[in-house]
Amino acid sequence: MGLNDWLNEKVPEITSALNDINRQYVDIENSIGFVGRNQIYKILDNFHEVLFPGIHTAPPIDNTRINIISSNKLRETALDLRDIIEKVLIYNMEYSKSENCTCQEDADRIVMNLISQFPKIRKILQTDIQAAYTGDPAALSTEEILLSYPSIVAVYIHRIAHELYEMGVPIVPRIMSEYAHSLTGIDIHPGATIGESFFIDHGTGVVIGETCIIGNNVKIYQSVTLGALSFPLDENGNPIKGIKRHPNIEDNVVIYAGATILGGETTIGHDSVLGSNIWLMNSIPPYSRVYNSPPSPNISSSKSKNK
Repeated sequence: MGLNDWLNEKVPEITSALNDINRQYVDIENSIGFVGRNQIYKILDNFHEVLFPGIHTAPPIDNTRINIISSNKLRETALDLRDIIEKVLIYNMEYSKSENCTCQEDADRIVMNLISQFPKIRKILQTDIQAAYTGDPAALSTEEILLSYPSIVAVYIHRIAHELYEMGVPIVPRIMSEYAHSLTGIDIHPGATIGESFFIDHGTGVVIGETCIIGNNVKIYQSVTLGALSFPLDENGNPIKGIKRHPNIEDNVVIYAGATILGGETTIGHDSVLGSNIWLMNSIPPYSRVYNSPPSPNISSSKSKNK
């Protein structure tokens, strides 16, 4: 049998078998997949343009046009987001077998509440930008940070996703956070609470867990993990959800590259400095300095002295 005959005769059998398997696990017709991740990505890109006009907005733009352009973009995007949130609320209602969802009204309320927070979010983001400029001697301007630093992308998406998470929106905040993860290599769960003036230097490999609480003026470096120490299990051996699993980081803390801080009962006291590659599973008081003993490398040369 040649390829063309095989494609015509066998591929329908294979796709039928795949669909039979999928129907065992997914309600294909009513799947949440209809929300579309790419549409959520576009919504975030539009919000980026509104939050930082002139930086990411296509020209021409000036002070005369700015309100019109931003208003139109925000109105259009608000309607798109409302439609998506309504769909996920309906899906969540059907999944949980609830009968008390006013999904359209709830979606309207959520979108209005979110966008009403944008001026506050923008002001907080400016503290993040300033923290990056102050904390990185390589930064030459805040515009450079805004245009090129992955930390700002990850944090702006997080601050939007966190608002939706706090309002109880299912699925959408997590899609947003994983979009930021794919763009920047920085993995921040939308449930994490993060204060002002937050800066992630370099950023690649950073993980911040769902129940982590971070104070103001905190700086962390690449490959830092703020994670769970263990997962308490229920009687069926499944992880118990909704409990505090990740550490608290108080104000004015610096955490250097490769550090791992674990546990929901772990608190890093304010004004502490945590050195590179430490492993910490217990609380420390304010003004602490935590570091490993310096390694003692053996250095030798393969070049003979007598050569």
